[in-house]
Amino acid sequence: MNSENNEIRPFLKWAGGKSWFVSNYSHLLPKKFNRYVEPFIGGGAVFFHLQPKKAIIGDSNEDLINTYRAIRDNWALVYKYLIKHHNKHNSDYYYKIRNSYPRSFEQQAARFIYLNRTCWNGLYRVNLKGDFNVPIGTKTNVIYDNDQFEQIAAILQKVHIVDKDFEYLINKSQKGDLLFVDPPYTVTHNNNSFIKYNEKLFSWDDQVRLYHALEKARKRGVCILATNANHNDIENIYKKTFKTIVVRRNSVLAGKTEYRKEIEELVILSR
Repeated sequence: MNSENNEIRPFLKWAGGKSWFVSNYSHLLPKKFNRYVEPFIGGGAVFFHLQPKKAIIGDSNEDLINTYRAIRDNWALVYKYLIKHHNKHNSDYYYKIRNSYPRSFEQQAARFIYLNRTCWNGLYRVNLKGDFNVPIGTKTNVIYDNDQFEQIAAILQKVHIVDKDFEYLINKSQKGDLLFVDPPYTVTHNNNSFIKYNEKLFSWDDQVRLYHALEKARKRGVCILATNANHNDIENIYKKTFKTIVVRRNSVLAGKTEYRKEIEELVILSR
């Protein structure tokens, strides 16, 4: 459980996660800022890379946020339940846990991490009733040799964690803060097969609402770094008042290797 250095890796695999960004484009992140604010925390790759002393992180996904809180407050008990899942994991057990609804925060968090690590490609998806419905994947390890839950809990101790709409967190940002924003992508680019699902999560109206919230933050003196789909519709919104840069990454969400091609994303900067 102990890390040999200060590097902290995300404990979740998350669609659209930014580990690739940290590995290749971390030079775009400012070295100094007052406070870190992230309204779409997901797997938290950028947050864990920076390990800010002051931060507000959030998401509208209550299950995700409750998992962060449970690790912060009682990581050892979450880990104990996770070991139980690891020892019992098989196909029947996966679907049994997928259909379960644990009562305690720690059991809920362990279930969330277990399903994330063993479902298909770490995808988080729910049906109209709000039930997680991703099928089992090919991964069998639930416990990793490089798990760092104790270190993650320590980092989260002084972090304000909220389950709120993105606009709430953006409006909390102040002059001198770093605001990192990575919303779900809702426009078609390079055969993205999750457009319909993302559209339910984050509509085009939400994209426009996001822009207006970021523009207000920019005028307040907030340092902003946002990522989004490299699409004309997105660029047209931001190009007049923000700096935009096109970056490239490999797609890992496609089910077949031949569809995992290099795709482009847009980085949006206030400076």
